[in-house]
Amino acid sequence: MKYFVDEMKVPELRRELAARMDTDPHSPHGGYPVTSLYYDTPDLRFYWEKIEGLKFRRKLRMRLYGDPAECTEDTPVQIEIKQRVNRVTQKRRTAMPYGRARSWLDERKEIDCDDSQRPFVDEVTTLVGNLDLRPTVTTGYLREAFVGRDADLGLRVTIDHKVHGRDRDFHFGSGAQNRFTIPPRLAIVELKANERVPYWATDLTARMNMSVVRISKYCQSIEAFGLAPRSILGAPELIVPPDVDDRVPDDVFDTYPTHTV
Repeated sequence: MKYFVDEMKVPELRRELAARMDTDPHSPHGGYPVTSLYYDTPDLRFYWEKIEGLKFRRKLRMRLYGDPAECTEDTPVQIEIKQRVNRVTQKRRTAMPYGRARSWLDERKEIDCDDSQRPFVDEVTTLVGNLDLRPTVTTGYLREAFVGRDADLGLRVTIDHKVHGRDRDFHFGSGAQNRFTIPPRLAIVELKANERVPYWATDLTARMNMSVVRISKYCQSIEAFGLAPRSILGAPELIVPPDVDDRVPDDVFDTYPTHTV
């Protein structure tokens, strides 16, 4: 379940979450940068499958955890297939150095892997080759993550700030200009649960007037850069107004304030 929240309300939301949840042990103080490079077909098959709401759909991405400006050929990245089967979202992935991942996905070179990863690697290789997948857009943001405790162990809540991306110069460490793909005054909140989202969490979103939104960061990037027309199902409030400077500062992750709870 996805929501958007005004950044002015984030401190209140953070306090409410911290009272019932723990900070994700992998989430440092102040959050952590996430950058994803999405692959798609020349005619944007994965994008249109999402827009049309196919019951079975998937997409391929390369994900970096950490400051992209510090990314080198040896930096670990995740290669992920995110898929939707009816109402269930699943992610499968494997980790490897950035240079190796680029050689595999961008240069179509074979890679060695553990036997346990061979089915996944073969699936990705087949997808890339058969569908002619290529880098399409990036998305980036600063993420805070909370995990449930006690009866809520299957619950995870994330708050994503300053969502941005680009449609060219795809090397993570290129230093190329990014642009905000939703207004920076808004953060995206996601509630994820193995079973049901607890009542207190949905009650919290109601008390804070957080409306459920259908939003895909990937689709936002596709539409923000004019690669496809904006979906009529999208939320108008997530569009960056034309009179707003949507260029992302180079130090976007350095200037975001840390928090206390």
